[in-house]
Amino acid sequence: MMATQVKQTTRAQESTNAIERLYITMRHLLNRGFYKPSGVSGNALRTALLLLRPEIYGTVAEDKAELNGLVYVLERLPEGIEECRFINLTSDEGFSKSHLKPIVPPKRRRNCYRIDNEQMNIEITRGRSDIYDILTHLTFLFIESEKICRRVLVEDGNATIRDWDKLTEFVLKEEKGDDQREVAMIHVANILGRTFDEVGEIQEKLKTPEDPDRFLNVVYWLGKLAIEEETTGNKRTITFSPLLRERLGHHIHGERWADKIKQTLKDNNLLHRPLHIISANMHSVMNSLFAKKTLAKEFPDADSLKIYEALSSEKNKNLNKKVKDMAEKNGMIFLNDQSGTNIDVQIFDTAKFGKGSCCYELPKGMQEEEKPVIFVMDYAFGEQAYETIDELLKPLEEDEEKYFLNVDSVSIMGKAGILEGGKGDLMIPSAHIFEGTADNYPFNNELSAADFEGQGLKVMEGTMVTVLGTSLQNKDVLRFFYESTWNVIGLEMEGVHYQKAVQSASQIRKSIKEGVKVRYAYYASDNPLETGSTLASGGLGTTGVKPTYLITDRILKQIFNS
Repeated sequence: MMATQVKQTTRAQESTNAIERLYITMRHLLNRGFYKPSGVSGNALRTALLLLRPEIYGTVAEDKAELNGLVYVLERLPEGIEECRFINLTSDEGFSKSHLKPIVPPKRRRNCYRIDNEQMNIEITRGRSDIYDILTHLTFLFIESEKICRRVLVEDGNATIRDWDKLTEFVLKEEKGDDQREVAMIHVANILGRTFDEVGEIQEKLKTPEDPDRFLNVVYWLGKLAIEEETTGNKRTITFSPLLRERLGHHIHGERWADKIKQTLKDNNLLHRPLHIISANMHSVMNSLFAKKTLAKEFPDADSLKIYEALSSEKNKNLNKKVKDMAEKNGMIFLNDQSGTNIDVQIFDTAKFGKGSCCYELPKGMQEEEKPVIFVMDYAFGEQAYETIDELLKPLEEDEEKYFLNVDSVSIMGKAGILEGGKGDLMIPSAHIFEGTADNYPFNNELSAADFEGQGLKVMEGTMVTVLGTSLQNKDVLRFFYESTWNVIGLEMEGVHYQKAVQSASQIRKSIKEGVKVRYAYYASDNPLETGSTLASGGLGTTGVKPTYLITDRILKQIFNS
């Protein structure tokens, strides 16, 4: 028993060291301005990632290809990146004004631009967390690329195996039939060390109407560039633009975002009113406020979750429009982001709610000046949470006057990895600790497990870890957190950054009152300690509807009754 404990702790320490090396190496490369994935620095990243073996990347350290991890990464990187020898990370440098069309990955809101056949530019407007995320995913992609190269190049270094030649022949063909596609998939299965069934499953996941052979094309290009590196010396290169390196950490986008919001509040005479900030998605607060009354005919059972499940479906855009129209008629202001943060905003003025329009009631006799303003911001990403909230909580300065926000509460609802439980279960934190540092942020959470009792969901209360990136976690580190005296219940990416901004604004800068209430609640998007339940296993589907609206309801009830 003792020997096992020592072994686990040692592995956890090795993993922690690997995360630290990745973090330090990436910061060094950013300062340096470029690196080659097949060079010394690229090898350092690869070695650390292979030592860490994050759960999200499954079998990355094995000889066979990791398919679920590949899908996860491709959904977060721009389409066509596997074809590019040169990848340039830039600031917002005006590409949107060029003829180039932005490429936005389906699971990450970032603008990317295909400059030519060989170069992809990726705009970084969300801080260092975005850079760590991209570099980790690229490192995984290069590891998989090298695996393909090793399997298809024969020993003399110039010839390739027959499977590769047949795949190349198929990819370069203009006319492609289903039978030929199946034959190409058989060859790919052999190249990747996977079964035909597994290849077929990933082919289905990745194909699009425009590109039915996307998976086969990705395998081809990953292999092609790695083979060319090996045989011709044409190496892939990652660069960081001078402007990105200069601007990073200066809150340029966060300041622009916050200034527009504060100006909007001032223009609508809302600066002095009690302000409740909620970080959530762009639908749950609006739907919770108005959907049941607006859609009473379509859904007579007011207590049913079916109304929210229907609204979460792409098929019911007409229902969503009906709710949005009702919200706008009753004082909702929507700010579509133009700052580069990719964080849209909704402002709800409860004084403008018409009679019978809202599903919640304010205390009787409340004066208009006392009625709350609910400010909803879309999810931030990692360190971006500090940049945006820190700038928002500063006073608006205009004509040598300072206008302070009357912030009553800050509520954070988000998805997180749970360490005991399954998808959809709840986590109520009592403190955030920052991975890899001595920073910890205890707070009095206005929400508690008791608020969610009897709802059929498991509710955990305790400490949560704010991690540098979800793709840098493995079971050994997480098990250590879970079994140690830290009493960690889950992991996420923004908690420390939000709390740091709130504490510095209320206790150090004094730009908001000291007694500001904070609420944190998360629902589980995955359990990284369970094989098959990591983020790479797929989305939540309708499992996320119940916890999302349950948390939103509890936050709104506290706001309306405060």
